[in-house]
Amino acid sequence: MSEDSTVYLPPPWIAAQTEVLLAQRGHAWLLQGPSGLGHMDLALALARAWLCERSTAQGACGTCASCHAIDVHTHADLCVLMPESAMLAWGWPLGEKAQDDIDAKKRKPSREIRIDAMRDALEFTQRTSARGHGQVVVVYPAERMNVYTANALLKTLEEPPGNVRFVLATESSHQLLPTIRSRCQHHVLTWPEPAQAMAWLLGQGMPQSDARIMLQAAGGRPQEAMAFSDLARIWSRIPKAVAQGDVAVFKDCTPVQTIDVLQKICHDLLLVHAGASPRFFDAGDLPSGASWSSLGAWSKALSASQRTSEHPFNVGLMQEALVSQAQIALNSGS
Repeated sequence: MSEDSTVYLPPPWIAAQTEVLLAQRGHAWLLQGPSGLGHMDLALALARAWLCERSTAQGACGTCASCHAIDVHTHADLCVLMPESAMLAWGWPLGEKAQDDIDAKKRKPSREIRIDAMRDALEFTQRTSARGHGQVVVVYPAERMNVYTANALLKTLEEPPGNVRFVLATESSHQLLPTIRSRCQHHVLTWPEPAQAMAWLLGQGMPQSDARIMLQAAGGRPQEAMAFSDLARIWSRIPKAVAQGDVAVFKDCTPVQTIDVLQKICHDLLLVHAGASPRFFDAGDLPSGASWSSLGAWSKALSASQRTSEHPFNVGLMQEALVSQAQIALNSGS
């Protein structure tokens, strides 16, 4: 790769954490914290540095052949384990058999980390390093390992062969087996300062007014703010539109995003009922017709819907049902 090629630069809060972790010893890290803080960015930043040909205390050089191989998802010493649906969405290659099965429509991409993929990863750790800088296995989101997949990882995680490092990243560490957690060093992802997060969003090309709105909407998590950037222009009117039964505000949202927004409306209204300030919306954006008991019931219903949000039978019908449920809750006190 030429020296004048574009160099990947992680967000500044990721770069700072990378430097801290690189200064510590350990073969298995568990990165944990709420969504939108850059779990995969930090995991890959560590992998880049460990495999880099010209690594420094600050991290990878970004220009060597190893760094380029990670950029294009072809590094022979890096194994990324994600659910197949996430692998395809992020552009990481699947194993040959898994890809053949999906291409032949024998099955849909899995939303769990399959035991077959874990076995392939463990076989990967038994090989000799191709580039001579060790090997790295990244698992994200680690809570998507089922009990069989997690148990297959346990022994290798405790006694990895050769110069193999593991990075597990999760937004739900409580869902991991205690034996998995006990075999890793833990790192809680840090929140960026508001000014730092705002500067990063502006650097990504988001208009300043949109960045302010969406940073609040994301609870201060800039990468989540980017994921919801399409809603910036209508964010303030979503709560009252939902109270009126308007499904159209979610026309560009997935079921997962729809539930997330509804949970934020519910959360803010519960705060207001408790005499606190809302977190994700301005107080004037929120409807005023919901009772305390209806909000509690709605919150539980949204949590139940979240468990099936990634594989609805019909996206449009699910969104209509969610908005109808929300409309009833939001007008319960009228």
